[in-house]
Amino acid sequence: MKKIVAFAGSDSKTSINKQLAAYAASLVTNAEVNVLDLNDYELPLYGIDKEMEIGIPENAQAFLKEIQAADGIILSLAEHNGAYATVFKNIFDWMSRIDGKLWGNVPMLLMATSPGGRGGQTVLEIAKGRFPYMGGNIVADFSLPNFNDNFKDGAIVNEELLGNLQIEIAKLKMSLNDA
Repeated sequence: MKKIVAFAGSDSKTSINKQLAAYAASLVTNAEVNVLDLNDYELPLYGIDKEMEIGIPENAQAFLKEIQAADGIILSLAEHNGAYATVFKNIFDWMSRIDGKLWGNVPMLLMATSPGGRGGQTVLEIAKGRFPYMGGNIVADFSLPNFNDNFKDGAIVNEELLGNLQIEIAKLKMSLNDA
């Protein structure tokens, strides 16, 4: 059975991106799903001086081990001022100090959502441009606009958007089967 790691690039306790990542992961059949929470991997703010002082924190190593043990990744990025949320950028930076190809070429469904009409498309574009240099194998991507209108009671209620997500999930599953 394939192992999927799903998480949000957010530390909000009510993260809409975590809700989307968990929902998308629930649509992947015949897989063991582990939904991670960045709050369980608290880290000091990355800086070279901090790294020289304390080394690589255990939480960065533990999170990277979860990524490396996965057959597939579902990541939904929060967008803060058009870029990654600070908490995601921080764990991303710490992991990159352990392994520059931190995503390990594992098939990835990359997503974003927001309350607005663009659905986090700006942060998706940033990640799609950057992750391949870091071992990212983005096989599918999805943006959910207007989260509060399109996601209710733990599910996407807009049939067209749900269909689009199911197409992207199928791409991920096909990549998992090819691996």
